[in-house]
Amino acid sequence: MLDLTGKNALVTGIANNRSIAWGIAQQLHKAGANIGITYLPDEERRVNKIAELVEPVQPSLFLPCNVQDDAQIQDTFDTIQDKWGRLDILIHCLAFANKEDLTGSFSDTSRQGFATALDVSTYSLVKLCGVAKPLMTEGGSVVTLTYLGGVRVIPNYNLMGIAKAGLEMSVRYLAADLGPQNIRVNGISAGPIRTLASSAVGGILDMIRRVEEVAPLRRTVTQTEVGNTAAFLCSDLSSGITGQIIYVDAGYEILGMA
Repeated sequence: MLDLTGKNALVTGIANNRSIAWGIAQQLHKAGANIGITYLPDEERRVNKIAELVEPVQPSLFLPCNVQDDAQIQDTFDTIQDKWGRLDILIHCLAFANKEDLTGSFSDTSRQGFATALDVSTYSLVKLCGVAKPLMTEGGSVVTLTYLGGVRVIPNYNLMGIAKAGLEMSVRYLAADLGPQNIRVNGISAGPIRTLASSAVGGILDMIRRVEEVAPLRRTVTQTEVGNTAAFLCSDLSSGITGQIIYVDAGYEILGMA
């Protein structure tokens, strides 16, 4: 039975009720985990909305964390150590690229745009794992989110595809690095879902409709289905799985030509 009772889980990347991170947080809570939430401390009104949204999962921690600020990252995990003592689960749902770097000619990608996308979308996983490691004293599970655009060319995905490719390779290196401490690291490659992040990808609704037409299950997936997979990967039921990318995309990834 999938049971996360007594586990401390930190979830990053919740922006609104459509966020995949929100779907994951709900399923972890349903399985019994103690939830902590981080938010980007930008606009007070938005932060208040996130705080109101996550009330049903009864987070015991609600912390600001800008992953481009090393001092704030350390403050976040110092608070976790003070309040919880240990961390069992880390959910990484963070990605960003400038909108102009998702369209047009990929060869016109700016140096600054490239650096920003890789910093937020890829390096943040490495950094968070580094500071989480000392708190995972009884082992742990790290789950990140990726997308098919990290292994195949997807229209209007451009630089984010490079970031996701780096993220998936980081999963493998982190799994090898942290495995001796019984810390498992995996990624979920979700099918296209209409979220705040995906709205920046041109033609996202056409992509969703295409998946619904040709995927083996003839539909796309939901935040809850991704959340269920994350809960599994964070549980003892997946104790032998690490360094893997699990596709939750209604089977779309298996197709060669459709």
